[in-house]
Amino acid sequence: MRILPKSAFGQTVLLIGVLLLINQVVSYLSVTYYFVRPTTQQISSLLATQVQSIQSQNLITAPLEQRREYAKQTKVSIITTEQALQEGLQQATHYNFMSSQVSAQIGVKADVRISSAETAVGSEPYRVWISLSTHPNIWVSIPLVGGNSSKLSPPPTMYLMVIGILSVTGGWWFVRHLNRPLQALQQAALKVGKGQYPPPLKEQGSSEMREVTRAFNRMNQGIKQLEDERTLMTAGISHDLRTPLTRIRLASEMLPEESDWIRDGINDDIEDMNAIIDQFIEYARNDRSEAWENINLNALIKELVKAHERYDTHDVTLKLTSLPDAPARKVALKRVLDNLIENAFRYGSEKVSISTFFDAKAQRVYCRIRDHGPGIPEDALDDVFMPFKQGDIARGSLGSGLGLAITRKIINMHFGGITLRNHPEGGLVAEFWLPRNR
Repeated sequence: MRILPKSAFGQTVLLIGVLLLINQVVSYLSVTYYFVRPTTQQISSLLATQVQSIQSQNLITAPLEQRREYAKQTKVSIITTEQALQEGLQQATHYNFMSSQVSAQIGVKADVRISSAETAVGSEPYRVWISLSTHPNIWVSIPLVGGNSSKLSPPPTMYLMVIGILSVTGGWWFVRHLNRPLQALQQAALKVGKGQYPPPLKEQGSSEMREVTRAFNRMNQGIKQLEDERTLMTAGISHDLRTPLTRIRLASEMLPEESDWIRDGINDDIEDMNAIIDQFIEYARNDRSEAWENINLNALIKELVKAHERYDTHDVTLKLTSLPDAPARKVALKRVLDNLIENAFRYGSEKVSISTFFDAKAQRVYCRIRDHGPGIPEDALDDVFMPFKQGDIARGSLGSGLGLAITRKIINMHFGGITLRNHPEGGLVAEFWLPRNR
């Protein structure tokens, strides 16, 4: 399990958090050893001196009247345990470090407790209770003047915690503000990689981030302009090619009847050239204008399979499981299915099986198309998705080599994925998936 974050945001927040934690620990120790500890030692010394003064006058065992007179003069009471409990001893807090310091100075084991403002009696907000092991039933009650906390904890822990939380929160906000333009740039780059062209990003953040955003916007606009020019050029070339093809077709119709075989051959070549031109146009355009709609993949497959029922040599086996609707562009997705099915029949075998299933954990809709042909060499499986690349050696294919490139382009546009693999029992398996939600 990885503990350290991978993102720059997480690493920066972690770094700031560690530095602030070290700063808090150093501050805690500094306050403890240079401020709190000397103060508590001074208080313990004063308490020990007070107890020694009481011991020297034998006031602990003195008559009640003498102890009352001493309390009236010094406000230091020497009372029994029963009286101490009535005046708030039961709610007092024991302090081990002060008890140890007082015991070490007076040479007798002492129990030191401090009552809070809510339990103290009289005008003094806090009182110190001291009991000696030599007289466990007697308590010395000393008023604590000038106390400003309900507990004498060593360092001001709560203040340090608040400062630490505020510091970490401020550091998190700063890093988040610093990384927000980077996250927007990342999302935009992913869109460009999928063939989309987002609007220009807002230039914000540091000067370096603004320069990077400005350069990305220029690159995005340049790529879009090149794509538009390529589409326009392809459309122009395709249009110009269709004109001479039409003339050739008209000229072939004027051939004498004894040249029917020549006419048929010319017409077949023209149809092949028109199909290649159509593939060029399909590859050049992005199909961005079609609206998204929720589509059931099984219904789309059944619709396309019906078109192949008119061929006696086409045998399609369907293994469709229940699928939820998925957002897609219907015409573009039909082109994917039609291309994969047509390739399976043309270059594979006359028997094709189509199966679908739904991965509930990953929220993906899968479609798998298998033929029983010769397959494709393993080292050429990835290349067939490249434009103008074909698996000619294994499958004897003809055409422009744009079919699978168009297919993968459409699948990527749907935020899905497509793979090809050879089946262990023979044939090629084309599998693609679409996300359940966009």
